[in-house]
Amino acid sequence: MRTRRDFLTTISLAAGGLALAPLAACSGTGSAAAQSASATPASTTSAPTARGAMLMRAIPSTGEQLPVIGAGTSGSYEVPLGSADHDTLQDTIRVFFEGGGRLFDTSPNYSNADEVLGALLDTGDWRERCFLATKIAEDSREAMEAQWAESKRRLRTDRVELLQVHNLRAWEIALPYARELKAQGATKYIGLTHFVERGHADLERIMRAEKPDFIQVNYSVNAPEAARSVLPAAQELGVAVLVNRAFDDGKLFAEVQGRALPGWAAELGIGSWAQMFLKFAISHPAVTAVIPATGKPDRQADNLQAGHGELLSRAQQDELVAMFA
Repeated sequence: MRTRRDFLTTISLAAGGLALAPLAACSGTGSAAAQSASATPASTTSAPTARGAMLMRAIPSTGEQLPVIGAGTSGSYEVPLGSADHDTLQDTIRVFFEGGGRLFDTSPNYSNADEVLGALLDTGDWRERCFLATKIAEDSREAMEAQWAESKRRLRTDRVELLQVHNLRAWEIALPYARELKAQGATKYIGLTHFVERGHADLERIMRAEKPDFIQVNYSVNAPEAARSVLPAAQELGVAVLVNRAFDDGKLFAEVQGRALPGWAAELGIGSWAQMFLKFAISHPAVTAVIPATGKPDRQADNLQAGHGELLSRAQQDELVAMFA
């Protein structure tokens, strides 16, 4: 496998087109243990200060627009119902939707996260504003059918916007089943996911053969390999891309502890390392949205700010990759 330093010599060959202007917002307005010290103060529970509409990207198969900053549930939403952490999530999800977010990505594998998210969407009456994505993660058709029935119960819905095959698990069975559910109106889009570099080749191969509506893949300043193959392929095929692990499961925050942001960050309105890492992900033109998970209102507000303002130039992206190589 090439190193990230090797990546710097080839990244300039990736598709350009970074100057994508924010489009009008639609009518409805990742799991890190710690976030940058320069994030919004803990007392902040309101939506981010408006800096114009959040940048939107189109889903290639339909043209539907999505805000570039979504949210995940792994870790952060795996809390007991009725607990203090659950109460905090009520503020967190309010900040998300009031700040212009729409996309939530979850999975039946994330302990009770589906149940928690379903309750929050129902209690806050957020469901109709939510682009809800979940996954199939079983090994047989019978188990998949049972899992889907349970997912609907826990999410308190009879449909989702996106149904994904989790980490390509039993994809030869799961993908046809997802297509059946799409034909029945139980989901609008279908997709494939993976979360580590060793899955990229299979993900690209299956994407080219099956042409799903979405893929989901890891992409970050310290793991930029997707930009060499998977992301250009998705752009070529007209497949939407969700980015997971933009914070490398929180490990990136330990790496930048006490480190100042690059001098040019302020010129782009970037006020924290969390914003920088998310801005890096959405600056690739193939990326539709990034889905960081957080259970804290202030961190949610901070994440949303990354969806505003200018994108990173190619030189700035290269500088970040070199910084974490």
